[in-house]
Amino acid sequence: MEDWVNLASLLVNIIMPKFSKKGINGVLNNKPIMYTIKKGGKPTYVGVAKRGRAQERLEEHLGEIPGSEFTTRSYDTVAEAKKAEEEKIKREKPRHNDQHKN
Repeated sequence: MEDWVNLASLLVNIIMPKFSKKGINGVLNNKPIMYTIKKGGKPTYVGVAKRGRAQERLEEHLGEIPGSEFTTRSYDTVAEAKKAEEEKIKREKPRHNDQHKN
């Protein structure tokens, strides 16, 4: 049983890295992304980063947006990422997003 718990913990850290400098360093910068910063599994902020800026953009939020983990999803274009961001903000209404909530 303990092995399953350790495996589950490992998978969570791979799939949903910690919102820290170390976790952010594993993010790829080769495509535009939509990212979701979460605390306790609930989204606190959703944003978009252009190709080449994913790690830098996430680091800008450290200490500003509360969160303990984050997820990313890559897109072929910034327009696709922004559309997905808008839909997610409308659906989940993260506390630290001001736009697209209506």
